[in-house]
Amino acid sequence: MELMNSFYKRAKSLKKTILFPEGTEARTIKAVSELGKTGIAKPVLLGVESEVRKKAAEQGVTFDGITVIDPVTDPRYEELCQKFYELRKAKGMTIEKSHETMKDPIYYATMMIQENLADGLVSGAEHSTAHTIRPALQIIKTKPGISVVSGCFIMVVPNSSFGDNGLFVFADCAVNPDPTSEQLAEIAIASADTARNLCGMNPRVAMLSFSTKRSAEHPNVDKVIKAFEIAKAKAPNLEIDGELQADAALVESVGQKKSPGSTVAGKANVLVFPDLQSGNIGYKLVERLAKAHAIGPFLQGLNKPVNDLSRGCSVQDIIDVTAVTAIQAAAQ
Repeated sequence: MELMNSFYKRAKSLKKTILFPEGTEARTIKAVSELGKTGIAKPVLLGVESEVRKKAAEQGVTFDGITVIDPVTDPRYEELCQKFYELRKAKGMTIEKSHETMKDPIYYATMMIQENLADGLVSGAEHSTAHTIRPALQIIKTKPGISVVSGCFIMVVPNSSFGDNGLFVFADCAVNPDPTSEQLAEIAIASADTARNLCGMNPRVAMLSFSTKRSAEHPNVDKVIKAFEIAKAKAPNLEIDGELQADAALVESVGQKKSPGSTVAGKANVLVFPDLQSGNIGYKLVERLAKAHAIGPFLQGLNKPVNDLSRGCSVQDIIDVTAVTAIQAAAQ
């Protein structure tokens, strides 16, 4: 696909070091081997080296030029344990607990990113989203002005005139079940940044609802209206409109009838869903019914890139997410 090919090309030129804490996971091992061959990133696997290499041999994978890091035997282990302790001691962390926590490859990898020893992290093929995000929130933390981590998909809809000729960003489809108005506003701003930095889009953000410009009254509508107002105040130059129904966001004749003069209605390319149920259902419907290519999910809002895979991911999915992680690292 043209978009992914452009991502691969950009990632190769950046030569970013990307960490994979699930060092003995079979799909991850195969993906890392391919990444090393293609040069999309400089991949590093974390885990007990003998176990990682044994698993690779079982998969028939060779690791020419691939680095494997065992946290406990890594020469930087003591230093990173001390820094993690300093970072978390106000939260009750002890040096003993720090040493134990940093044996976990995902915590160790996250500290490596924090200390600029690597550029990004990809995990989640066998671990939960919470296990991937928790260390990032504790160590890397969110960007200034952003308090919430969200998940977006890049959606490529074939033969479509909507959005940017079928190109969209959908959020939040992966993390927050019921965001507040303040969180929804931050998700909108983060999604616009993703559209701009990853896809080269001029973001036009629609805050979706079952109502357009108070055509319905309900607390759920009020939440979206308030989110729009907060986002507009925080990012006054952002092209954003809400609340909008999906047809008002996408179809120009409908959008201009329901929100006259709007630069977003009927032209939206960033769709912000009011909650996780609608976001998750929405992207899957578009993926299946419109035969769209859903790329992601990618995490937004963190100071440095950490991305969470689906546990049903393929080797190709891991490669795709790695390319985007490298581009996110360059953007930040």
